[in-house]
Amino acid sequence: MLFGRNKKNPIKIADKGVVEWKYTTCGYCSTGCSIEVGLDDKGEAVASRGVGGADVNRGKLCLKGIFEHELFRSAGRGKTPLIRERRFDEFQETNWDTALDKVSGEITRIQEKYGRDSFAIVSTGQIMTEEFYTLGKLARGVIGTNNYDGNTTLCMSSAVSGYKRSFGSDGPPGCYEDFEHTDCLLAMGSNLPEQHPVIFWRLKEALEKRKFPVIVVDPRVTMLAQMADMHLAITPGTDVVLLNALAYVILDEGLEDRAYIDANTNGAKEFEELVAQYDPVTASRICGIDEDTIRNVARIYAKAGSAMTIWTMGINQSTHGSDGVVGINNLNLITGNIGKPGGTSLSITGQCNAMGTREWSSCSGLPGYRALEKPQDRKDIAEFWGVDEDFFPEKRGLFMTDIFPAIETGQIKGLWVIATNPMTSMTNTARIRKTLEKLDFLVVQDAYADVETNEYSHVYLPAAVWAEKEGCFTNTERRVNLISNVIEPFEDSKPDLWIFNEMAKRFEQGRKVKFPETASGVFDELRTLSKGRMLDYSGMSHEKIEAQRGIQWPCSDGDETGTQRLYTDGKFQYADGKAKLIPLPFIDNNEKPDEKYPFWLNSGRVVEHFHTRTRTGKVGNLNKFSPTPYMEMNPDAAKALGITHGGYARLTSRRGDAIVMVQLTQRVAPNAVFIPFHFHECVNRISLGLLDPHSRQPAFKQAAVKIEAANDQQVAAQTNAVSRTY
Repeated sequence: MLFGRNKKNPIKIADKGVVEWKYTTCGYCSTGCSIEVGLDDKGEAVASRGVGGADVNRGKLCLKGIFEHELFRSAGRGKTPLIRERRFDEFQETNWDTALDKVSGEITRIQEKYGRDSFAIVSTGQIMTEEFYTLGKLARGVIGTNNYDGNTTLCMSSAVSGYKRSFGSDGPPGCYEDFEHTDCLLAMGSNLPEQHPVIFWRLKEALEKRKFPVIVVDPRVTMLAQMADMHLAITPGTDVVLLNALAYVILDEGLEDRAYIDANTNGAKEFEELVAQYDPVTASRICGIDEDTIRNVARIYAKAGSAMTIWTMGINQSTHGSDGVVGINNLNLITGNIGKPGGTSLSITGQCNAMGTREWSSCSGLPGYRALEKPQDRKDIAEFWGVDEDFFPEKRGLFMTDIFPAIETGQIKGLWVIATNPMTSMTNTARIRKTLEKLDFLVVQDAYADVETNEYSHVYLPAAVWAEKEGCFTNTERRVNLISNVIEPFEDSKPDLWIFNEMAKRFEQGRKVKFPETASGVFDELRTLSKGRMLDYSGMSHEKIEAQRGIQWPCSDGDETGTQRLYTDGKFQYADGKAKLIPLPFIDNNEKPDEKYPFWLNSGRVVEHFHTRTRTGKVGNLNKFSPTPYMEMNPDAAKALGITHGGYARLTSRRGDAIVMVQLTQRVAPNAVFIPFHFHECVNRISLGLLDPHSRQPAFKQAAVKIEAANDQQVAAQTNAVSRTY
């Protein structure tokens, strides 16, 4: 008799002793999953689960969300403020008053000696919208520095720039439900299964109900490419050429929506003249996609009843990132695929609240998509805040990627880094290390005291993490959702909102400006400032947001719920209401493989980790599944160099070197390698990071390297083992 052949062990969910579930929103990527955290009878967080009634995730969570409750008590959390007079001395514990007095005193000293803009602030995409707004009020209306930006410049700046250039404003026009209506999906530089697993589940669910072609453009055979109907293995950095060629075929064969173009766009003549230079034969020699495939994809896309394009960092993180976004918008404008179900240009945002910082932080301007360059916007915010409008600059200051070179040249003497880790996230690590050492004063505000950047700080401010606070996030589809205060902040850490408010009190100007003490009080200001504008919040409240499990803006006062799509009436945010078709000449200005450095270096995300592993590197199961830096390499290329699977290789670029474990796979081309970007000791030691001229976003995805087997495999293995321990 055979036992167990037709039997399966039932799945058992361990009883964690949950006595209460509290609603919140996931604090990792931009998907915006509604989540509940379970508390035991001692008030400790012991479990996480998805919320079934939430439209975004419908009860689902990815690997990171399932273990998110472990963040509250994970290793490395900051317990109390730390201070030291000289960099690299031992930190001394101190109290909040002393730490904040020190920071405000140093800001004042530096600004009085070198000017207001000599002190810079670099923020994040991972704190609450109410905190972003308050920080913007502090930076713009009190401290008065114009060198204030967020780390979203590293991930979403090209999307912002591209939307503004094409449509007259930032703001993703589509939504997740578009998967359920589209007749063709083009995914460019986006690997949903690892970057945004729940959005990928939404796509898979739509495909199960109704088949439509999925076309993936990516140099690497990603998980999304493996399930696609067509995979276009493009030459890195040539997306603009492919997009121009697709437009060429559509226009040449009369497949465009001429009525939509005439009614809703400007610039068609100039655009068509430029596109005429990118016939499929010419384009194929640059982008590596054969002419028949280009023609076939163009026809499929244009003939679809509705078609949508999604993209992530594969487009954004390029010297042509902004142009790539504009090229996608051009494609959808000429086919009439903006503002209708299943037809959209949808950027898949990176961080949980990158949209919140774009909307309300005042990094690139003033709150609510207002611009420093517009006198009326300066006047309106000055009156609302109670400051002199002349206190505001008349144009934005330096982007994050320009702030660090300005430190090198002595223009910036002090820096406040908030919930970001440039020692890992910025390109060319060696250069960033030397840059931070030049600062007169550095303050790091983070939930974790062991972030690499804190090694160079003079003051450390321990911030509360995620659901130790209350406020809102805005996700990829403009859905505003609530983060509840699940448990009290760890030890003596404080919510970022409290820190910003306390800092404001230490400046004479700050004592003149009203700073609401609660997140709901701040949200009331957002409602007032947004009323009647594109990103209208006036119909929302914290209570209404929680009840509906998130509301998409615009949601005007009196509306029962929000709005799924923008530009449904064909009216855009330029003065004449028309979008712009923008000609995009291709300038080949990036580093490419050559005889000395013969391999393309590509980087990206893996499902287990998030950004610089400040959080996920502390969570046991996530770190267990992806514990160490590694490199995907083609077996044929590895064999020629004497490199083995599971062995170690040294990568060298014109900027530095790194040693990584090798994973042999056919997912990468023989002249290319791929490395996850999460590990501080690896990819950004050798990356180049030339900047996009419009967005100032770095080209993380393209660099040239040479590869050789590590001389001493045993030493390399030991080094790698040490580097993965936190």
